[in-house]
Amino acid sequence: MRYLHTMVRVKDLDASLAFYCGLVGLQEVRRIDNEKGRFTLVFLAAPGDVDRAKNESAPCLELTFNWDPEEYTGGRNFGHLAYEVDDIYGFCQRLMDAGVIINRPPRDGHMAFVRSPDGISLEILQKGERRPPAEPWASMENTGSW
Repeated sequence: MRYLHTMVRVKDLDASLAFYCGLVGLQEVRRIDNEKGRFTLVFLAAPGDVDRAKNESAPCLELTFNWDPEEYTGGRNFGHLAYEVDDIYGFCQRLMDAGVIINRPPRDGHMAFVRSPDGISLEILQKGERRPPAEPWASMENTGSW
């Protein structure tokens, strides 16, 4: 398993970049604009991690800017912790066998979400190529929120 990033939602991307980059000293290493989903993801790394972060081998702070205005309450601006695993199906099965609810099953063989006992959302991502769809995951419905 490898720690990937922490995601926070931001209301004003320019103000957030001024804070995290201009004041804190983080550096932008990657940006994704998703027209269909109407959001922008900006990945920031500490100066000593920039080269590794560009190759996705160092953890980052992911700023998520939703293009449509939204008021964030109740911790919604904090998104999730993300971990990469060698076998997403085996990992999720182990969690499920221990009583953990798989809130967003890995139907696509690539991504799943679960929550910690304190309600912190964890994104689980398949390392490398996504796995072929497999049961019981392919037909499993979402449960709750993540």
